[in-house]
Amino acid sequence: MPQNIPNALTWARIVLIPVFVGLFYLPEAIMPSAMQNLVATIIFIVAAVTDWFDGYLARALGQTSAFGAFLDPVADKLMVAAALILLVQLGRVDAIIAVVIIGREITISALREWMARVGKAASVAVAFVGKLKTAAQMVAIPMLLFNAPLLGLDMRAFGNVLIYVAAALTLWSMGYYLHRALPQLLAHK
Repeated sequence: MPQNIPNALTWARIVLIPVFVGLFYLPEAIMPSAMQNLVATIIFIVAAVTDWFDGYLARALGQTSAFGAFLDPVADKLMVAAALILLVQLGRVDAIIAVVIIGREITISALREWMARVGKAASVAVAFVGKLKTAAQMVAIPMLLFNAPLLGLDMRAFGNVLIYVAAALTLWSMGYYLHRALPQLLAHK
């Protein structure tokens, strides 16, 4: 396991997940819900920024590694899944949205693993629709975590619209990747 700055940032994101989840189990007397929402939002945004930053640093410093390429998307998916499950528990996201997004992540991760094993990983490389899906999620989730007006804007309402957009993009991107893999899927029945 290569130790470098990008991998350290990725590990930091993974370590933040239990802190992020644990916030919502603190008694109101220790941390009021508005503060829980604010701190969780900040943690999620920091995680999202470090996701971009660790990839940038890995390329800029020539510190890319197979382990980093594996761990980075795992950290992202764990953070998004944890956030969505919390948002369902808090009544801010419909369970079906969480199932669609998390289910797609599991499906496409498995598909990518299988395609790599048959030597066709490039067929399911990250596409623009996948990047749009990720962007919609990464904007919607902090809005839903914050759950209060900001600068006169209803963050929860905007977050709800964006999470539905993210779910639609999730299904679209899953269809796109499955279509790209279809020749291999049919060839290996």
